[in-house]
Amino acid sequence: MKIESQLEKVSRFQHLEIVANQVVEGFISGMHKSPFHGFSAEFAEHKVYNPGESTRHIDWKLFARTDRLYTKRYEEETNLRCHLIIDNSSSMHYPELQANQNFYESKIGFSVLASAVLMNILKKQRDAVGLSVFSDSYEYYAPEKGRDRHHRMLLSTLEGLLKVSRKQKRTDTITYLHQIAEKMYRRSMIILFTDMFQSEDEEALFNALQHLKHNKHKVVLFHVVDGTTELQFDFDNAPRKFIDLETGEEVAVFADTIKEAYKKEAESYFKRLALTCAQNKIKYVPVNVGANFEKIITTYLVEKQNFG
Repeated sequence: MKIESQLEKVSRFQHLEIVANQVVEGFISGMHKSPFHGFSAEFAEHKVYNPGESTRHIDWKLFARTDRLYTKRYEEETNLRCHLIIDNSSSMHYPELQANQNFYESKIGFSVLASAVLMNILKKQRDAVGLSVFSDSYEYYAPEKGRDRHHRMLLSTLEGLLKVSRKQKRTDTITYLHQIAEKMYRRSMIILFTDMFQSEDEEALFNALQHLKHNKHKVVLFHVVDGTTELQFDFDNAPRKFIDLETGEEVAVFADTIKEAYKKEAESYFKRLALTCAQNKIKYVPVNVGANFEKIITTYLVEKQNFG
């Protein structure tokens, strides 16, 4: 990846927050065509009025336009605590981007922009957001807060993740998910972006995911992959050298000779992961890099409604 050209793509929009805001505004403008139309008023700093609540903060102008009752939200209101977790290991910096590609077509870029999009929504709704970043170390932690200064600090941290480290960084998912779980004292929605590439014991990994649910947290796992190469193994049959980004190990193969076996193993792993998450009431959502962010936003909106 040419770091300079990728960071240029961000700076061309002036900053990550502008890109995220464009994604959210685009989603909102299309809401009248979607089953999520009912959420649109929430983005305008309103919430649905519930019978029995004080009528003092009802927005009567909005009622005149929509014939529905909404109350205004205020600065001190915080209805949700959300903690974002990003896997920043070397495998998340795949695929290597060409100069004409957008930064969100790599796994880390997609996760960064998706996180910024969710932060934009959380900010609009006066909710508190925190962030953890891990790889072979616990790289960053910030607790959930709703202040503007905190929001800007998290955006700056996210932008920094787009810089590709030359160092090979393995994924120590198990250790750091347990550590993050121990920091979550108050009931929160926890959203994890990872490619789930790890060589550790699967049972231990699933136990770490389950640990995130202690204290009745809601957990959403966005499984970020490059579907074309990592799931479909779509390569031509020229001899290729595949390099493990985290260990540096190399193997030379003809893609066609192992394609079917690879796809079968990958699909089996995805199914085991989805099943385990379902058994533990963790929302499992596979997402493909370079896709639009509607799946990210709608998943968040539905899970927030179910959070209760």
